[in-house]
Amino acid sequence: MFNVFAVSASGMEAQRMRMNVIASNLANVETTHTSEGGPYRRKDIVFKADENTFGNLLGSAMKKGENLTGVSVAGIIADSRPLKYAYEPSHPDADTSGYVAYPNVNAVEEMVNMIAASRSYEANSNVFKSSRDMAAKAMELLR
Repeated sequence: MFNVFAVSASGMEAQRMRMNVIASNLANVETTHTSEGGPYRRKDIVFKADENTFGNLLGSAMKKGENLTGVSVAGIIADSRPLKYAYEPSHPDADTSGYVAYPNVNAVEEMVNMIAASRSYEANSNVFKSSRDMAAKAMELLR
């Protein structure tokens, strides 16, 4: 039963990190100059399953008592989509042609990603709560 808690907790942790990356993207939607030089580049998170498929894990866990480990963050990568350019010759970060490179962040896309991450976090939280309730009921039956 504790394996279910670990799986849902790993999902919540992964979605929390996703929300942090999305918040960073939204905070830098107009950042034209970073410490690396150049405009901010949108970041995205890559998840990885800690084991094989869910079906294989469930079957092996039920038969042998192996641990289900959940999901983890494989890394945070920079989005390779092109930057946005605007003609603003008076801007301090304008190039010699008068164009300013803006981040490749789309605020609407980030808000959709934030809603999806929030719903995924909520689903993992509900699994955790349901498992907790089932464990409590099982303990009551044993009394």
